[in-house]
Amino acid sequence: MHPNGAIALTYSDDNGRTWVLGNGGAYLDQLSNSTSTTFGHVEDKQWVAVNHFSLTRNVDHVYAMWTDFNGASGNGKIMVAVSRDRGQSFSKPVQLSTPSAATPANTYVYPSVGPDGTVYVAFVSGFDTTNKNRVGHVLVAKSTDDGKSFSPFVVAATPLENPTGSFANTRFRDGIIENFTASQTYPGHVFLTYEQYDASAATMDVYFTQSTDGGNTWSTPTRVNDDANTAATDQFQPSVAAGPGNAVAVAFYDRRAACPAGDPSITTPGAANTCITVSLQGYSDSGTAAGARPVGGNVNMSQFAWDPEQPAQKLGGLSQYPCAGHTDPCANGRGFIGDYFGLAISGTRVYTLSVSTHYPAQAVRADDGGPIYYQQQVLGSVTRAALGL
Repeated sequence: MHPNGAIALTYSDDNGRTWVLGNGGAYLDQLSNSTSTTFGHVEDKQWVAVNHFSLTRNVDHVYAMWTDFNGASGNGKIMVAVSRDRGQSFSKPVQLSTPSAATPANTYVYPSVGPDGTVYVAFVSGFDTTNKNRVGHVLVAKSTDDGKSFSPFVVAATPLENPTGSFANTRFRDGIIENFTASQTYPGHVFLTYEQYDASAATMDVYFTQSTDGGNTWSTPTRVNDDANTAATDQFQPSVAAGPGNAVAVAFYDRRAACPAGDPSITTPGAANTCITVSLQGYSDSGTAAGARPVGGNVNMSQFAWDPEQPAQKLGGLSQYPCAGHTDPCANGRGFIGDYFGLAISGTRVYTLSVSTHYPAQAVRADDGGPIYYQQQVLGSVTRAALGL
């Protein structure tokens, strides 16, 4: 009866072999009991960034941020806590001061650290169920004093959000609309990707914008997905990452290809704008004011397309479909495929972490005796050399 009621952090100093609960084992923040049947007082959308740049003053400092929701219309406050001893303890959470242009509904927060130790933060303002236009500003600010204070916020983009929050031909709802990161090589270079609703076509596209002056000014947004008939299919829920050297990448969910035939995990073979794959676009950052430029076209990262209408099976008479609400069957627009999309770049490879329902559960059988196609996490990988990076 009390989900999302606390924020905790765990860390590893041996490459993931063992883990320690940070902040001396105490929560960074905790709310009184909340209920999952109402959108009450909950903590959510947590993110963390670490200064791993050894030559900077604040190396190994950890910056944790999250949204404190209170009320059905969003009313989200961005909270910040900083560790200056490698995660062993954290400062008392404080509310991030937001500009007067921000609405009370702030969320989707992303901290990131540049190679000079500058701490950046991006978030969406305007996430409000009463906002009929569904227009949200993406605001960006930076801190040069270890997260103690932040510069005035700048509007980096103004995406037009999906007005219904759902997608044609399927029942799942939209996830987080934007993602943000700082260059790991060039101080002042920061990158933002977001989804944009095409009102004339009622489909989604993915856009990219960047700043090479520390977030003070932003480039004209450019469309990332290069499908031939972009008005007919959805591309959404993007993520952006920067790696060592020149490499930058944007990955996103893509419905440009029709659902494949001959795959038992697909419920509607041949259906258009339904099944999902992962696409990736590489960029090369010159380190100059020109910033990052696309290299080649979109690359399909998925061996198999997957069906967001799975699992369509029942177990013990209950639907196994992942419904964000408390109904069976799930009402339109309330399915859930996850909010976040993993993307990372090493010195030699680019990695994606995304959802798929292609792979059947091995130990669980549905009421009809067949397999259940639960959502699974799938790790994808491609060499930077193959992308021209």
